[in-house]
Amino acid sequence: MAIKALETTEEFGKFVEDFKAGKTYKEPVGFGIARVDRGQLNSDKILQATYPVINWKENYGSAAVFMAALQESGVEIDTSESEFVTNISKEFIDNALALFSPYIEEAKGDAHKNVQLIMAINELFSSSVVDDAQAFKVVFLFEDAAPKSVESVYLKLYALSTQKAKLRSLNLNGAFGVLENVAWSGNMPIELAWLRENEISLKVDGMYPQIDSVDKFPRFLQHIIPADNTRILDSSKVRMGAQLAAGTTVMPGASYINFNAGTTGPVMVEGRISSSAIVGSGSDVGGGASILGVLSGTDGNPISIGQNTLLGANSVTGIPLGDGCIVDAGVTILAGTKVLIDTDQYNKIKEANPTWESADTDVFKGATLAGLNGIHFRQDSITGEIKGFRSTREVKLNEELH
Repeated sequence: MAIKALETTEEFGKFVEDFKAGKTYKEPVGFGIARVDRGQLNSDKILQATYPVINWKENYGSAAVFMAALQESGVEIDTSESEFVTNISKEFIDNALALFSPYIEEAKGDAHKNVQLIMAINELFSSSVVDDAQAFKVVFLFEDAAPKSVESVYLKLYALSTQKAKLRSLNLNGAFGVLENVAWSGNMPIELAWLRENEISLKVDGMYPQIDSVDKFPRFLQHIIPADNTRILDSSKVRMGAQLAAGTTVMPGASYINFNAGTTGPVMVEGRISSSAIVGSGSDVGGGASILGVLSGTDGNPISIGQNTLLGANSVTGIPLGDGCIVDAGVTILAGTKVLIDTDQYNKIKEANPTWESADTDVFKGATLAGLNGIHFRQDSITGEIKGFRSTREVKLNEELH
């Protein structure tokens, strides 16, 4: 059934208001239309979902349009589950265009991204470039529950990497089990089973693809356009679902940023920012330095690094650090690490952290020092003891580079 085109923005507003008041509508946490890559052997298997536009706690008028367009094209929307994913059709596109009609001219510029998306997909459908029953899916997340589909995992990864959702704020439980492990050749995911089945003919014909990686997650740059002053010198160093604030520089070599991890401001990254780790503005993660993730020695506690903090080359940090801290090169600070702090330095650290209270004297566990500002962790080169001092050095990044 075709929807009659709306003529004015007032009509559009009234339509949205009425539709939201009906039984079909349920406000989504996030939604979007994804172009999906299907398995080469099993076309029912979704390998990747690419979202030209994502909506996260926003644009509910467009959500109403998409739901209405689905309903009028014969699709029953199930809002009882945490997510709803379905193929779109030319009828859905026509209905959406009819509802978006008052904004078509404005969308020919740079306004109304969801309208632009529908217009672009319509051009593909009209030219028979795509199979409308296979290429695109509309996805609604009605609550932030553990994802059940590849499409919903990718929608959440996009929300993180576009900074529409805060790091650690989304439920990604079970995401690894949902995603397929594939060979990545550029932006194309390839089933490993298909490569094995066709290995001989591909290699004989000189058509065997260049495989960049084998992983369940794509690279950040396959989906995200970073800020102008953000640099990623090796695309393999940042996983999709990472969040990079403007001004972040990711050097090649030992650097790496996992999904659901990242930076909150300009940061120099020459070490590893593991899953769920967050690094504050102005900090420097030195060459080979490692911030432990929730699965690698922190007892499941995510690590935050404050602003203007320096992690020296090959250091290891397994506790949260506050602002203005320094961990010397090669030093490891874990929750159980014994740190010697004399009375004079204790009083100076206390001045920088006036609400800090500790029953320990002289020897402190790393966990006791977690999140404190202005501590310089050093290792005594004679005794091997880890010692804590009040930091006297300002960590400052080169503004020309960030």
